[in-house]
Amino acid sequence: MRHAVVTGGGSGIGAAVARRLLAEGLRVTLMGRHAQRLAAQQAALGGCGIQVCDVADEASVAAAFAAVGDVDVLVNNAGQVETAPLHKTSREVWQRLLDVNLTGTFLCSRAVLPGMLARGQGRIVNVASTAALKGYAYVAAYCAAKHGVLGLTRALALEVAAKGVTVNAVCPGYTDTDIVASAIDTIVAKTGRTAEQARAELARANPQGRLIQPDEVADTVAWLVQAGGVNGQAIAVCGGETM
Repeated sequence: MRHAVVTGGGSGIGAAVARRLLAEGLRVTLMGRHAQRLAAQQAALGGCGIQVCDVADEASVAAAFAAVGDVDVLVNNAGQVETAPLHKTSREVWQRLLDVNLTGTFLCSRAVLPGMLARGQGRIVNVASTAALKGYAYVAAYCAAKHGVLGLTRALALEVAAKGVTVNAVCPGYTDTDIVASAIDTIVAKTGRTAEQARAELARANPQGRLIQPDEVADTVAWLVQAGGVNGQAIAVCGGETM
């Protein structure tokens, strides 16, 4: 049975991906920083393992992956976003978003690659964002990090193309998760709009006029896990926001 690790698996897209991969017959381990959140998701999903891991911390990543054993599928989903104009973005925020979104993807991918290469098979799916494909105002650090994730995806895909491993990115638009809920709260606080108005504003970015659902992202991840001929791609799940 193939073993999949999903980082940021305690909620949102990560939990949806875990649910889908379990349904596909994979053994799944959820990773995240918060043990209580992981345990709650484990109880909700049933049949998955959990492992506390801070993807931005090299020692934590090394210990976590040593504990879970061989990994056939890695879904780098852990992510974080904070909003501010660039001139009000502190070095601390800039570095934190690079550490979680980009360095975390690097560290986790590096941890599983030796085993994948030795076995001659593996799948790495990086959950990036439409922010890897275009710019958004007031999230420069997040956009920079996600653009970096896409560059990492493409470079690594070429390294491993002839070795039975594929590396791809999924790029969701605004998705109905805790991150978007936080963005709505920020819009309400800063503009005085209602939550419904803020939600509608984000939904308008999608030509379908709605937020993407986590299960739709999970469907794309599951497809990439099976699609051996797809490598180095950025699959946008955004209703046509990017073309």
